[in-house]
Amino acid sequence: MKLYSNEIVFRGHPDKVCDQISDAILDECMRQDNNSRCGIEVVGGKGKIFITGEITTKAKIDVQAITKRVLADVGYSTDYEIIDNIGKQSPDIALGTNNIVNGAGDNGMMFGYACDDTEQMLPTAMVILQELSKRYDELRKKDKRFLPDGKAQITGLYGDNMKLLNIETFTICYQNTEENRTETDRIIMEICLQIIQKYGVEIKRFIINPTGKFKIGGFEGDAGLTGRKIVVDSYQSFANVGGGAFSGKDPTKVDRSGAYKAREMAKEILQKCHLKWCEVQLSYAIGLEKPLAIYIDSDKGELEPAEYLYEECKLKNIIRDLKLKEKCYEETARFGHFQ
Repeated sequence: MKLYSNEIVFRGHPDKVCDQISDAILDECMRQDNNSRCGIEVVGGKGKIFITGEITTKAKIDVQAITKRVLADVGYSTDYEIIDNIGKQSPDIALGTNNIVNGAGDNGMMFGYACDDTEQMLPTAMVILQELSKRYDELRKKDKRFLPDGKAQITGLYGDNMKLLNIETFTICYQNTEENRTETDRIIMEICLQIIQKYGVEIKRFIINPTGKFKIGGFEGDAGLTGRKIVVDSYQSFANVGGGAFSGKDPTKVDRSGAYKAREMAKEILQKCHLKWCEVQLSYAIGLEKPLAIYIDSDKGELEPAEYLYEECKLKNIIRDLKLKEKCYEETARFGHFQ
């Protein structure tokens, strides 16, 4: 048995807000022109939101309006100076993804993971934290004592094959007005206890706002940056993490589309081969149609990838099969890309 930890950040965490702004701008570009090429980066802090990166699109977008809509929806003031510094995609990079080549938009390696712990085929502790993040977002909309920023961490006791036996420590840091903390802490703990009931585990200890106070948060308490929570966005440390983040990138960027495909492959192989866990790695070179390599690992050891998987993993086939030109990416940036 061993102790192992994983974490999530709430939707109002500054890094997650930047992810949502990046993906909201991407969504609007894709809605108007589904051949848009986007790599949108956002950094925020101390009254300013700075938006940069590359967009090549026929869409007419209002970056200011989109950014303010996301801020309001998350629960923050829209009274920020929004600086638009977006340029166009490099023509050299575009060579790899144009209509003639249909190749990968970048070099890179990405991972997909699945396990038999839950119906979502994700680790139990990861599912618990995703549900807490969603429940917290609902709570702060109804009870003004709860403010948007926050994060949570589970330190679990694990047995064979990384099965969660108990939660040794459930740590929650939540921004709040500091009015009647005894009651608001109790509400948070009750939500956690409700969530874990269906998983057959107990919480031995809560740690709530261990510094004692968390009133100043968001972009006033910390800076935010697109893509900085890549481990949270992936599998919260239960699996390997690829080299690139997801948010703000259109489907030609294999950092995103390859990771989504690897997840679907891991789920399919898990079920087909009756595995306890499965991890898939894909690797690409910019401009090439097929992946350079597919690697599959599992609780039964390495598995040889079937040859047809290389055809499935052509970028154009991934985009078609997963309907990636129709997806709402802002939603994926809120609580986790894999649920």
